[in-house]
Amino acid sequence: TADREAVLCVTHDLEEAIALADRVVIMSAGPNSRIIGDWRVPLPRPRDISEVRLEKEFHELHREIWNVLKAEVLTGYAQSTMAGEAS
Repeated sequence: TADREAVLCVTHDLEEAIALADRVVIMSAGPNSRIIGDWRVPLPRPRDISEVRLEKEFHELHREIWNVLKAEVLTGYAQSTMAGEAS
């Protein structure tokens, strides 16, 4: 409906993203970044942020997203290391 509101949060913390969001979107590393993954978070609301991390579904989603994100994290580290060496 037209009266729905949305909030966009940007974080580097995957656990925080899953615990707080209804949807997690992952972007590639670098200045030419693009969306490389988009997941719905199937955990029911309201959520107790400290307890939701104990749920099986939380861990399954974390593992699935991390499998995609891991390569981008390593790419980002490599890019920042090379940029530091070039300075």
